[in-house]
Amino acid sequence: MARLDLRVRLLGRALRLSSIATLDAERIARVQDRSPGHNPVTDLLLGGVAPGVALEDGVAAGAEGPLGMRVYRPRGPVAGPLPLVVNLHGGGWVLGSLDQADWLCSNVAATVGAVVVSVDYRLAPAHPWPAAPEDCYAALADIAGRAGDLGGDPRRLAVMGDSAGGNLAAVVALMARDRSGPAIGFQALLYPATDLTFGSASIAENAEAPILTRRDMEAYRAHYLGDRDRTDPYASPLLAGDHAGLPPALVQVAEHDPIRDDGLRYAGVLRAAGVPVRATTYVGMPHGYLAFPRLCRSAPQALAELCAELSSALAGPS
Repeated sequence: MARLDLRVRLLGRALRLSSIATLDAERIARVQDRSPGHNPVTDLLLGGVAPGVALEDGVAAGAEGPLGMRVYRPRGPVAGPLPLVVNLHGGGWVLGSLDQADWLCSNVAATVGAVVVSVDYRLAPAHPWPAAPEDCYAALADIAGRAGDLGGDPRRLAVMGDSAGGNLAAVVALMARDRSGPAIGFQALLYPATDLTFGSASIAENAEAPILTRRDMEAYRAHYLGDRDRTDPYASPLLAGDHAGLPPALVQVAEHDPIRDDGLRYAGVLRAAGVPVRATTYVGMPHGYLAFPRLCRSAPQALAELCAELSSALAGPS
């Protein structure tokens, strides 16, 4: 494998000091109550908001009550409704926030010329599976149902997510197919977790990788699933009995990632079911490279690929 950059290795060492595996439920709750916000330090790691994009916070319907959401729109005049992208943030179903996704969502909104809506679903361990996927599906249906009010076109709808958010995006695509809508035109799965039985060979290969280790994965899964069925397709979308009829997909994975093969295996089952897929492995990259765009050298290329695929998939009539 390609050697990791020194700054990525240093970031990994720093993050291990506050690994999820060291946090109990009380400390997790305190972390969840804190938002990183934006300042020079957080923007150095997580990126800031792209210029030319307006942000607006609002509320989406969840499975059991309202959820926070953030809407990103390109500034300036637009001709007609824009493509609509629903984003589901990462964080192992335990951590993560709307602020965390500002760089990615604002850049997609600016580059694609889309309305991007990021959903603040309920987090484990206080809200274990299936709270997160059910929230995300309910929010997707709500957002699609009032796309016009948001300036979006429900006929050009995509879901997008990174890490645990990639898992949720894949699960929501399954739910939408199984529950007869809303119609999703594209799914962007960024280093997604797709098999919570941990059946991928890359988990052992990259067990001590920076950013995400096997020990971290086990802690996230314990908080999220507990003793629930790890093979349920709405937890492990790779293990669904049928992947036919799902939307075309972009699957991005990182070479130095325990769940690299989760994404590659998922791309494989989608292709076998006749679903168009583009799969890209970012060499020398760790898990979460798009969450640290100032430190991970492949983040601009990965963002460009993502935006190009979304633009192509969601293009309107000529």
